[in-house]
Amino acid sequence: MDIYSEHNRADLAALRQAVRLLNTPSLTIKLAELVGAPLEWGLAKLSGPLRGRINQGVNAALGRAADVALWSMADRPHAAASPRLHQLGAAASGALGGFFGFSALLVELPLSTTIMMRAVADVARAEGFALSSLEVKLECVKVFALGGNAGPEAAGDSGYYASRTALNRLLNLTAAELAAIAAEKGAAGIGAREGAALLARLIDAVATRFGVVVTEKMAAQIVPVLGALAGATVNTLFTDYYQDMARGHFALRRLERRYGEGYIVAAYQRELDGAGAAG
Repeated sequence: MDIYSEHNRADLAALRQAVRLLNTPSLTIKLAELVGAPLEWGLAKLSGPLRGRINQGVNAALGRAADVALWSMADRPHAAASPRLHQLGAAASGALGGFFGFSALLVELPLSTTIMMRAVADVARAEGFALSSLEVKLECVKVFALGGNAGPEAAGDSGYYASRTALNRLLNLTAAELAAIAAEKGAAGIGAREGAALLARLIDAVATRFGVVVTEKMAAQIVPVLGALAGATVNTLFTDYYQDMARGHFALRRLERRYGEGYIVAAYQRELDGAGAAG
């Protein structure tokens, strides 16, 4: 099956859109463009202990979001996505955190992360994936490790498939360990307990990268001149960004199911190289 044939124009368009979405400027660049110089003021205010509290909060927020967000959504593959609804929810929670300062931001973090996770799951469902699947839950969490690139020229080790490969390698090793433990206990395969452990290991890995951008997000939200407006705007930016990452990610996962992963990896790289040459 050839994605470049006349019969598969819609799939080729989806591939090209995924390449564009997954290689947009990173959140760090977008935040700097949005907030400007005051972002440095906010980062300077976040001492080591405060950053430690943020990292702990990120890990807990991702774990809660993965459970609550998917549990609270109807499992209807191909249901139309509602991106605007999640953006409005994120704006409201961000405004609250921006208005009341840093302490409120730590309280608001689980809420905003859950809203973003729902936005990601909403995209996955629209692409035809069943939210009841452990595999899909893991794929939703992976989206938060996709920080984006500065463009096609930055697509090396920090590129989309490199990030995915690293996470998959971790999951495969963990799954093998858990399967071996289960086998010793006389169990066949990975059960619910092992699945929860697999998810926890993935969240630990993703939280490291997601925590960096959340720290920058909070630095933007505590800029006193901007206040509640910054909180609403920054949360909307984050939600929109991860919705785009999810659109690209789950479109590729759908295409991989149809054409095979190796084929889509090669087609993705071909389109990425073409975008770089065109630029």
